[in-house]
Amino acid sequence: MRNLIYVFILAAFAAGCNQSQNNDSTSLKGAFEDSFYIGAALNSSQFGGESDDASIVNEHFNSITAENVMKWEIIHPEPDSFYFEEADKFVAFGEENDMFVIGHTLVWHSQTPQWVFEDEDGNQLSRDALLERMRDHIFAVTERYKGKVHGWDVVNEALNEDGSMRESPWYNIIGEDFVAKAFEFANEADPDAELYYNDYSLNNPAKRDGAVRLVKSIQEQGIRVTGIGMQGHYGLDYPTNEELEASITAFGELGIVAITELDMDVLPSASGYQGADVSATAEMDERLNPYADGLPDSVVQQQTTQFENFFRIFLKHDDVINRVTFWGVTDQASWKNNWPIPGRTNYPLIFDRDGNPKPAADAIRKLTDTE
Repeated sequence: MRNLIYVFILAAFAAGCNQSQNNDSTSLKGAFEDSFYIGAALNSSQFGGESDDASIVNEHFNSITAENVMKWEIIHPEPDSFYFEEADKFVAFGEENDMFVIGHTLVWHSQTPQWVFEDEDGNQLSRDALLERMRDHIFAVTERYKGKVHGWDVVNEALNEDGSMRESPWYNIIGEDFVAKAFEFANEADPDAELYYNDYSLNNPAKRDGAVRLVKSIQEQGIRVTGIGMQGHYGLDYPTNEELEASITAFGELGIVAITELDMDVLPSASGYQGADVSATAEMDERLNPYADGLPDSVVQQQTTQFENFFRIFLKHDDVINRVTFWGVTDQASWKNNWPIPGRTNYPLIFDRDGNPKPAADAIRKLTDTE
């Protein structure tokens, strides 16, 4: 059971939320309005009206990212078929609530159907044929939401942990310049949208350097890359403040920095892996699911302190950071409950499994009282 301090903080913050129509500074978006957007990734139930989480989103967030509905396998599952219904609802939700809308993602090696890389006989496409297929997809999706989606994760996770290029089908067929071509096509389709390269583990020096080399080489070709999305899939003891700040500084020299996909794993790792490769899986072991009945107060405090440390750094660099986006709204709906081990009970966000603000929510909000 959480201690009385936690309950008191929870009640006080919730009371402030109820008064937010009269005092918007009690909401997260109000607290950070002079620094950066506060965002959340949404699933279909959250923007479609089937979940109570929509009220949390409207109260606290002024930016939204499509968690899944704009990925290739959802929006373009077959060669001649586009399914825009859910993406349309997502964008409409953002418009109705005056939010900064992010599309995720145009080019990624994962959650992309195999047909994308093959001809009708199952043979591997040529470079030119795959480039044409990439261009057609980017234009079809991006032009549909031109002026409505304000930023795109154009290319997602093209690098290995050592900063080298991942040997994905995009890379193997087109070559390293597939990233540059994706940004070229996206800029042609919507020259006003922000265009991001998005990846995880960018706090690690080798991968950070690889991202800097990649983005700088594209920009030197005269192709627009607005900035870098630093996926914040972090833990209670990583990254260090120094690692995080070094990456923000390095990327800030190239353009806008967005903190994307922010969450904080509180469960023990099966292998020590700290990345976010969706293909990484492990088997269930009860020792790796220690908090099925609730999070101990000591871990609640660890998480609160870590989030507070991170947001101090984000505020310090708000001249280059334009957005901090949580990967989800509540603990209940987080992908971390099922990755890398399905069926665990995780607590990675700042709203709990019942939709109540956790102490971390109040802690980061209060940082703006003195910053």
